[in-house]
Amino acid sequence: PTLEAVHGRRIAEKAVWLKARDDKDPSSRKHKCDFDKRVTPKPAAKENTKPQEFNLHTGQRAVKRAMFNYSVATKFYLLEIQKKQVEKVQKMLEDEEIRCLRKEMVPKAQLMPFFDRPFFPQ
Repeated sequence: PTLEAVHGRRIAEKAVWLKARDDKDPSSRKHKCDFDKRVTPKPAAKENTKPQEFNLHTGQRAVKRAMFNYSVATKFYLLEIQKKQVEKVQKMLEDEEIRCLRKEMVPKAQLMPFFDRPFFPQ
């Protein structure tokens, strides 16, 4: 027997086997036709559900956040005022020091000594 004859015989045997199997159990077929489909009744449509009311805490969170932002802004404002006061006091002290130094450095005129009379300390 040639290879083609053996191959053809195997194909024929497989076809007979598949036909016998399909006759026993039609659901085991690989490709089902339209007439094999069983008509199943559709389940009754369910009633639409209504959503439950729920409360978001965004309003409360917004109030807390506003209070926090206000406290932070107040803190920064107070720190800025305190820093300005410290700078003001420091500037006043520096100005006073400069004023004193300038007073000391002002040259004052002194009388010329008398050269015709000798100097006698007392």
